[in-house]
Parts: sequence; structure tokens; C-alpha cells
Amino acid sequence: MNRPALLIVDMISRFDFPDGARLARAALPVAGRIAALRARFHRRGWPVLFANDNFADWQTDFEGLWRLCADPAQRGAKIAELLAPQPQDYYVLKPKHSAFLDSALQILLAQLRVTRLVVTGVATDACLLATAVDARMREFQVQMPPSCCATFGAARQQRALRLLHEAFAVSLSERLPAR
Repeated sequence: MNRPALLIVDMISRFDFPDGARLARAALPVAGRIAALRARFHRRGWPVLFANDNFADWQTDFEGLWRLCADPAQRGAKIAELLAPQPQDYYVLKPKHSAFLDSALQILLAQLRVTRLVVTGVATDACLLATAVDARMREFQVQMPPSCCATFGAARQQRALRLLHEAFAVSLSERLPAR
């Protein structure tokens, strides 16, 4: 069985780090496309998962993190609103770049019987790259639609996508996976 899941990485953010405003500007149009993709996954009954940095706040859960980032005073407020978690969505908090490292993601995916990950979010050449490589090492099929990920500039985006496709067989298709 080829069961896909949508993985949304680090889109819930304050974007309050160096060059965060630049990444937030790149992430905003991506957020709209991810929201549309999430709606399609929901209609098909496929799982949607958020994997998000916890900003080294070990006492906040995902809902608290989302509320913080959705505050209108935050750079990421519009993105957080577009991607507000739905009751059927899952989430894991991650302490480092890869969504797999020291998180419950692999166990959750096994329980959901997921074999294919559609990886979306930010930043393509950091957390998405680490997550996609880790997913491939765990024998998942991985798809990363370029229109649903962003980083700090077109050159970095293209370099990361080319590496993922050529070295790790990550699909760059924009089409929904077949079931």
C-alpha cells in the first residue's frame, strides 16, 4: 500500500531570527499553496502532519506555539492563520533541523501506515533537506513540490532541490501522489 502523508515543516514561526523577514516574505505565498494542498489531503482522508521547531521552549505545546505565532504582532501571523491546525491534523515538535531527530515522527508515521511523505515548508536547504534525507534513509518515498517550499533566495532553493533529486531520489513533482 502506498499511503501518503503531507508533512508541513516549520511554517508556524515568529520569523524573528536574522533574515527572518526575508524568509517570511518567501513563505507567505507558499503557505497559501500548502493550505490548498492540505485541503486536498483532507478530502482524500490522508494524514496531515506539522513538524515544527519548538524555539527551545520546552514548556509549550503545539497549540500554544501556534497561538504565539498567530499574534498579529508576529511576522508569521498571516502564515499561521492560513495554516491554522485543523482537528484532524497531527503534530510533532522538533528540537533540531530534521523532523525525525529526537521526535515521535517515525512512530506516528508507522502507526498511520504512511509510506510516502510529501514534504513542504521552510527552509528548503536546511530543515526540509535534513528531513527529506532522513526520510529516505528510513525507506520512505519522498516528494517535495517546489511550489510548496521556500528558502533564502532562488539560487539556494534550486541548489537544494537539485541535490535532493539527484542524490536522494526525491520527487519534485507538483502532482498529488496516487494512493
